[in-house]
Amino acid sequence: MKIVVAGTGYVGLVAGVCFAEKGHDVTCVDTDDKKIKLMEAGISPIYEQGLEELMRSNFAAGRLHYTTDYKNAYKNPDAIFIGVGTPELPDGSANLGYIATVSRQIAENLEKDCLVVVKSTVPVGTNDKVEQFIRDFLVHKEVKIEVASNPEFLAQGSAVHDTLHAARIVIGTESRHAEKMLQEIYEPFKLPVVSVSRRSAEMIKYACNDFLALKISYMNEIANLCELVGADIEDIARGMSYDTRIGSNFLKAGIGYGGSCFPKDTKALKFIARQYGSQLKTIEAAVDVNAEQKTRLFHKACDRMITFQNLKVAVLGLAFKPGTDDLREAPSVDNIRLLLESGADVYAYDPAAEENSRKLFPEGGIGKGHMSYVDSPELALKGANICFIFTEWKQIKSLEANQYKELMQTPLVYDGRNLYSPAYMEQGGVEYYGIGRQRRQK
Repeated sequence: MKIVVAGTGYVGLVAGVCFAEKGHDVTCVDTDDKKIKLMEAGISPIYEQGLEELMRSNFAAGRLHYTTDYKNAYKNPDAIFIGVGTPELPDGSANLGYIATVSRQIAENLEKDCLVVVKSTVPVGTNDKVEQFIRDFLVHKEVKIEVASNPEFLAQGSAVHDTLHAARIVIGTESRHAEKMLQEIYEPFKLPVVSVSRRSAEMIKYACNDFLALKISYMNEIANLCELVGADIEDIARGMSYDTRIGSNFLKAGIGYGGSCFPKDTKALKFIARQYGSQLKTIEAAVDVNAEQKTRLFHKACDRMITFQNLKVAVLGLAFKPGTDDLREAPSVDNIRLLLESGADVYAYDPAAEENSRKLFPEGGIGKGHMSYVDSPELALKGANICFIFTEWKQIKSLEANQYKELMQTPLVYDGRNLYSPAYMEQGGVEYYGIGRQRRQK
């Protein structure tokens, strides 16, 4: 089938490449000519495992194309998937400006009947508006268009695998024709398809993401309580994981969730509920808990330190999770900002996110502090007075207790990902603080 994908971010590019991998003829549209040239050279604009290999093989096979020429791209495809961003506005609502721009471009250039599929995360009812909007601006009035919802459930760092091996495909349609067409598009994937109405599909996306955010926030609050009562959150999580009603996923306590989905989607659902005169108290609590959790380690360190002024602070991990270079809502950003404001000399390491971090924190003097980037965890730790761990990259997880002891001037570690056993680190001569952890008494 001839498919066009609007947008080449995490959602659009991964979807387009995976459609091509399954045999469809796919054209990915973006407004950035430099980005298009990079992709034609087989270079992905996002850091995502396995993506570049599929980009190159499908481009070479002639199934995958890239263009800035949206006028020609939108003329006669069988289906157009919209995968542009819906960033958060100051009030927590979703910015639908990019959706509107693409919708109008489609309306003004479409010359044959077409199914328009919204993959972007949008408030409930948006697809209804998109369909009406496109029909309002159709140049060729005889063209029949339908709009369907097809939310994505990929996780950054494993997006290709999550798309090709999804637990289910959710499609939201208002006609048998649209439903059948989407089923045909996904037939080569050989995955279960959940077919519902458009509004239900839109809601499923928010309900899933926000439930997971709730689970994380709950575990973080339990971890904070564990510190007060003398329990260990790792033991608690292990005991909970055997309960099939709870499951073992998303029980990891830490310094909060980040990325492009959970923070934005929790705030958006909170906003949607209030628009309808309702209040989702659990979601509002999750938003508040996460905001406080992000800087919990910094404030814990403030209780231990007199000052950060002129201290060398090692920061291990910048991305919000391993396997990605995404810094959106990453806890490292909030903490680095506080450290620099406190006069710290920050030495940061991340195997993927350094380039993006430099856009936020250029190397050199910032405020009262100083920002530097290094090529290894060991260089960040050498001579450091204190270390913060924000991302569980394997390069960081592989460090041994004795390396902290030998490399740091003061082996003082604040671990936001609970990578180590407190007993192990303390036996190795490291003063160690995690989230909800207690040293075992012998």
